[in-house]
Amino acid sequence: MSEVNIKDRIRVTIDEGVADVTLIRADKMNAVDGAMFEALLEAGEMIENDSSVRVVVLSGEGRSFCAGLDFSSFEQMEKGPSNAINSELSRTDRQPEARIGSRGQQAVYVWTDMAVPVIAAVHGHALGAGFQLALGADIRFIAPDAQMSVLEIRWGLVPDMTGTQMLPRLVGLDVAKELTFTGRMVPGTECVELGLATHVSDSPKQDAMALAREIAAKSPQAIRGGKRLLNMAGQVSLEEGFTQEATIMRSLIGSPNQVESIRAYFEKRPAVYQD
Repeated sequence: MSEVNIKDRIRVTIDEGVADVTLIRADKMNAVDGAMFEALLEAGEMIENDSSVRVVVLSGEGRSFCAGLDFSSFEQMEKGPSNAINSELSRTDRQPEARIGSRGQQAVYVWTDMAVPVIAAVHGHALGAGFQLALGADIRFIAPDAQMSVLEIRWGLVPDMTGTQMLPRLVGLDVAKELTFTGRMVPGTECVELGLATHVSDSPKQDAMALAREIAAKSPQAIRGGKRLLNMAGQVSLEEGFTQEATIMRSLIGSPNQVESIRAYFEKRPAVYQD
């Protein structure tokens, strides 16, 4: 097991293929400031380069998953765009993909684009920036009394951390517009009904870790291939999607981990995969 503290904002613990990524700014309800943006990027890049990681669980310490931007950011905004946190977030000196235009977007999209599955465990609040961070995960467990909100409209803003592009994919265009225009608080149970979350759970972190361990026990190449293909759905032509599906399937058939899957099944034993 290994553990790393990144900028006193995020703790990353890696154990048996599961990366437990926890926001640790509990005294501020894990509100996002410049250091948190940097920590999210650094954590994502570190995990992406660690071939031993098969699944990620993203959660927040204390009372909330993430309450959004730090209030000091809004005070800066009153001074104008040149002094606002937007000036900091719009920097593109760390840009994993050409289409990602700001560090705020990168801090979320690094989890969406990550090769391995990312599971978010949401409790308390996931508001604004925290809401978009949760949407960056592949699967979300949420406490029934938790609340999610686009919220940016409260501050006269729009979601700018990939939310406008990702939200309609989950809930449909009309619901995405309603949530963006109103900023209303959505309780955990309704989040699942709308598609903002996958499961309601009284113990979201515990259940997220249990699912992560289950996924980590599967062939890592097949899991990565499945995520890559599913992320393409609706984003590329059917022809390209089918081509990639066949390409990835060919790469898996007869590979050591695919052979191990078959042998383990017929020998009635847990599979032992190579990362």
